[in-house]
Amino acid sequence: MTPAALIRLSVRACGQPARPSLATWQHGCVTAATHSTLFPQVPDSADAVLEGLDPEQREVATALHGPVCVLAGAGTGKTRAITHRIAYGVRAGILHPSSVLAVTFTNRAAGEMRGRLRQLGAAGVQARTFHSAALRQLQYFWPKAIGGSMPRLVDRKIQLVADAAAACRIRLDRGELRDVTAEIEWSKVTQTVPADYAPAAAKAGRVSPRDPAEIAQLYAAYEDVKRERSVIDFEDVLLLTVAVLQDRHDIAEQIRAQYQHFVVDEYQDVSPLQQRLLELWLGERDSLCVVGDASQTIYSFTGATPDHLLDFRTRHPGATVVKLVRDYRSTPQVVHLANGLLAQARGRAADHRLELVSQRAPGPEPVYAEYTDEPAEAEGAARRIRELVDSGVPASEIAILFRTNAQSETYEQALADAGVPYQLRGAERFFDRPEVRKAGIALRGAARFGGNDALLDDVVDLPSQVRAVLSGEGWTSQPPAGSGAVRERWESLAALVNLAQDFAAAKPGATLADLVAELDERANAQHAPTVQGVTLASLHSAKGLEWDVVFLVGVAEGMMPITYAKSDEQIEEERRLLYVGVTRAREHLHVSWALSRSPGGRPSRRPSRFLDGLRPGSTATVGRTAAGGAGGIERGIPGTRGSAPRRTQRVPARCRVCGRTLTDPGEMKLMRCDDCPSDMNEGLYERLREWRAGQAASSGQPAFCVFTDRTLMAIAETAPDDERALARIPGVGMRKLTRYGADVLAICAGQSGAQTTEDD
Repeated sequence: MTPAALIRLSVRACGQPARPSLATWQHGCVTAATHSTLFPQVPDSADAVLEGLDPEQREVATALHGPVCVLAGAGTGKTRAITHRIAYGVRAGILHPSSVLAVTFTNRAAGEMRGRLRQLGAAGVQARTFHSAALRQLQYFWPKAIGGSMPRLVDRKIQLVADAAAACRIRLDRGELRDVTAEIEWSKVTQTVPADYAPAAAKAGRVSPRDPAEIAQLYAAYEDVKRERSVIDFEDVLLLTVAVLQDRHDIAEQIRAQYQHFVVDEYQDVSPLQQRLLELWLGERDSLCVVGDASQTIYSFTGATPDHLLDFRTRHPGATVVKLVRDYRSTPQVVHLANGLLAQARGRAADHRLELVSQRAPGPEPVYAEYTDEPAEAEGAARRIRELVDSGVPASEIAILFRTNAQSETYEQALADAGVPYQLRGAERFFDRPEVRKAGIALRGAARFGGNDALLDDVVDLPSQVRAVLSGEGWTSQPPAGSGAVRERWESLAALVNLAQDFAAAKPGATLADLVAELDERANAQHAPTVQGVTLASLHSAKGLEWDVVFLVGVAEGMMPITYAKSDEQIEEERRLLYVGVTRAREHLHVSWALSRSPGGRPSRRPSRFLDGLRPGSTATVGRTAAGGAGGIERGIPGTRGSAPRRTQRVPARCRVCGRTLTDPGEMKLMRCDDCPSDMNEGLYERLREWRAGQAASSGQPAFCVFTDRTLMAIAETAPDDERALARIPGVGMRKLTRYGADVLAICAGQSGAQTTEDD
């Protein structure tokens, strides 16, 4: 099959651990539900991985066999819960690292997950974005599935869309190019072909930037341009992978043999195409854990839908559902505002909202501020930030969040005028910055040849060595005045200096070579150190982040909700976007709006309707009680199955004497530690050995192929009296239970076991 043909094909519609004491997890001990120390000690056992988790997080971590659905509110430690879940499974010997695929939506989130797993002693687990995982598989199987070299992957579509428009003799300005590109991306992730665009867009309630027939024409032309140039885009990566897995069952089975356990983060953002790929990865299995929050669905314009999350229990009636509502991030005052926003929401996502419960000590009330115009609003925010920084609040713990990127420039200027350093969220990755790459080369060279470097003659400790090396790259003990490129380069180098100080404090005796190895690990995981500077970010790009102080700016009608949000669904998504912004704040929250855009303009704006009844002096909108607000655990219906049959799976192995998690295969067979006392029935053990010898002789195979000595010891110790009890013993699989179960149970009951033959 040719690449062009494949592209055409692909766009067709297609027993529990002991409960921890309250002191180990209640507020004051696990504020780290969303934080962790910079260089924590690797837990020394599987049980240690569970320490510090609250009861619901612990349930997530120990519910190792799917299907499992985690409904996790903002700040409730969902990443902590799922990384500890994976790490516990790996450390307990239940999950093999290479058989786990953890999928999320951004490279940053995947990098953070890999970093946390490494810190928990579970290195080797694949944590990737949907696109990254699919691209690796597509590259590997392309020669086998299609043949030849794989088409080049293009990073940006804009130029291709422009060329398609030129071929159609349609003029598009820059804004229209961006909007048409977004429509093409939406079409592909919803598996909509060009001919079906118009009815599909109408059904979805999308407002097309141009006539739908024209969009369909441009979409078709865009696909033609790609085929002519033998290139593919990011959506094609998913479409082509889906096509290969659907058409080549041998390849699908090879991938399923590799990955046997799946974890999907931010499941509310899954598109129909990503859901289809996930289903193909899973096959007939249900070893799946999904994590999400319908109230944080803010990407529906890209094709994301919370329906897969909300319908999970319907598709998997036997699923365990765990609700995380203990908010470790924000103060009760911030949480109260967040809950108030959702209390007025409507729609299906609102029906399943989670009522957050702050675990932190009380803090200041949110501050609301009204300004005459946008420049005055920016100056007010910058002035207050200057005061906070002067009082000792790190600039890196402050963020300004806005609805559109176009609002950024005003705040950049205001911060620069106030002498406050800042960084733009969504800019170049830390380890890709030129100054960071050069610094890495310099540190690596010093680590190898430092004995011949005069800069290092008078320094002994690691931080001093790093400061000496980076002084040659532009680092100084005092930051340069003002802002701009020079200040940004200094901030990058300062972040490396601070990292070296933390690394040395956590690992006394560490060398420069050790630090270089740590930097390499972090670069691979995209685990960047903290850069000092106020963060400027759009609400969409702030998802998944948090700060001590958050300034929510431009919270006025026309901006929040945005002007073009007309339908009820669009309005509710804007409300959820504001909710995401509010829940980024740990302690201080400033909410502001301007009455006009420019100085001297008519003060015609009003605060966002979403603040009605929440800000002082406003009239409340009648709220309502939403279902699903409380936290807790819902067990699956015993014996029920979803669309896929469930296989018999192991449970975490624990010593039945002392309760310790077992990782040694021999101990797991006995279900006890080797040094724990045994209550084995010696007579029963000898009768089982005699029976096994007869079985081995009649079948012509070694005795251990019937049952190993350890399995016979475990049977003799537990003396099972029914098939269920016998099946729980490691080493007694379904095949052996069917073949030998009756004999073994008869021997355990004091009867003579019949000689089962291979023909039985």
